[in-house]
Amino acid sequence: VQLQASGGGLVQAGGSLRLSCAASGRTFSSYSMGWFRQAPGKEREFVAAISYSDSTRYADSVKGRFTISRDNAKNTVYLQMNSLKPEDTAVYYCGADPSWAQAMRVRSSSKYWGQGTQVTVSS
Repeated sequence: VQLQASGGGLVQAGGSLRLSCAASGRTFSSYSMGWFRQAPGKEREFVAAISYSDSTRYADSVKGRFTISRDNAKNTVYLQMNSLKPEDTAVYYCGADPSWAQAMRVRSSSKYWGQGTQVTVSS
């Protein structure tokens, strides 16, 4: 699976962005998809995940503000980010994992990663 993330940018606090992650391959619908982020000087962390059956999980820090969704017909997963805060500033990565149990984990040997997209939230 090859992943291509897009949609990052510069936004003021309180604003919104929608990230997209387009996947190649005909088995996209069978993968659990996740969004992760890495701020400067920090480790990569889990943000949100969605299973092949549309179950979702969120990090506490983004609950109620971010929404993950997927469109299997377009082989794409989205992350709608509302009420953005300066602490949301990071490089955001999408990941694909055949295992829902591993979908929320950064260190998963079965995970495919896309390149990151920069999100910067100014105060």
